[in-house]
Amino acid sequence: MPNDYVVHVLVLGLATTAAFSPPTRPRPLARAAFLAGMVVNEVPHLVLTLLAVSTAAAVWSGDLRRDVLSGVLLAGAAATAVMLVGLTRRATRSSSVADAALRAAGIDRAPPRQSRWRTALAPLPIRPRSVQRLRNLRYGDHRRQRLDVLRRRDRPTGGPVLVYFHGGGYFSGSKNWEGRGLLHHLAARGWLCVSATYRLRPGAGFEEHLADAEAAMAWAREHAEEYGADATTVVMAGSSAGAHLTSLYALRATPDERPAAAVCLYGYYGRYYGRGRDEVVTSTPFALPASDAPACLIAHGSLDNQTSAATARALADKLRAESSQPVVHVELPGGQHAFDFVSSWRLTAVIDTLDALLADIGVGAKRRLEAS
Repeated sequence: MPNDYVVHVLVLGLATTAAFSPPTRPRPLARAAFLAGMVVNEVPHLVLTLLAVSTAAAVWSGDLRRDVLSGVLLAGAAATAVMLVGLTRRATRSSSVADAALRAAGIDRAPPRQSRWRTALAPLPIRPRSVQRLRNLRYGDHRRQRLDVLRRRDRPTGGPVLVYFHGGGYFSGSKNWEGRGLLHHLAARGWLCVSATYRLRPGAGFEEHLADAEAAMAWAREHAEEYGADATTVVMAGSSAGAHLTSLYALRATPDERPAAAVCLYGYYGRYYGRGRDEVVTSTPFALPASDAPACLIAHGSLDNQTSAATARALADKLRAESSQPVVHVELPGGQHAFDFVSSWRLTAVIDTLDALLADIGVGAKRRLEAS
């Protein structure tokens, strides 16, 4: 029995199990399961194809025989295949769940911009040829105070601005590889997209993170016209720690600084490390009034074992209770943390939902947002 098929079944089986039923405790195990199952959870149909091809090759070559080991391997492959089919069914339900979230918010669904088949066959978040990326522009003096600008190469004018903040628990993360699918999608439609890094722990604390978010947003407003965009229409987005920053900025900002909408993906919304109720600068959106909050999209995976889906639900409830603006909460079935790592069915559903929300509040309905 060649070792390569044994390795295939073992590795794919463990990764699929981690994606199908990720543990939440202890934290090191939860983290390991998240990392092991992250890609499998978003492209289970491709992993199923790989498993089928590997099994067929083993059968064709005669490596699988009528012995105990071959039987165990085939049983393991079959169990993995069943889980992969289940993961695929979960992922493909994302669109219907997102539609239901829009209806609950009283918003009409926007026509999907990408077919399910295209998403299935081309999940890598490769930057389109039509989109140009300008790297490492300064918004401050620190080496982490850098941002990238993504825009369409034909340089359309009057488009809105998106400012995106990466995740990483405030001690890691980068503008170079997070949020690719969302940024590429909007840039291709004529938006000016800004992806910013910020100072990290332990060299920086909460006040520095928040100051960097404020500085990056100010840079976007100040330089939008220079890049042909509309400085009066700025949407803020972030994932994980970046969603935490986004939620806080959206509730703290003055009317002149407030974004047109806030997009929070698999965010953490509790207090900053080691902080309690006596903190001087509030580090949780739950402790801030939300009567003046902008329109919000909160998207979270139902099986996220890194940040709590229940907390995302609670934040959505708070915003609905206090804000007059639309609040769309999408809890993606079977979704894990970092579901936007690839351009999967879940991310496509979230992007279509964002399109609908922006159109509802008047951002996206004008000719300036139409793709070429």
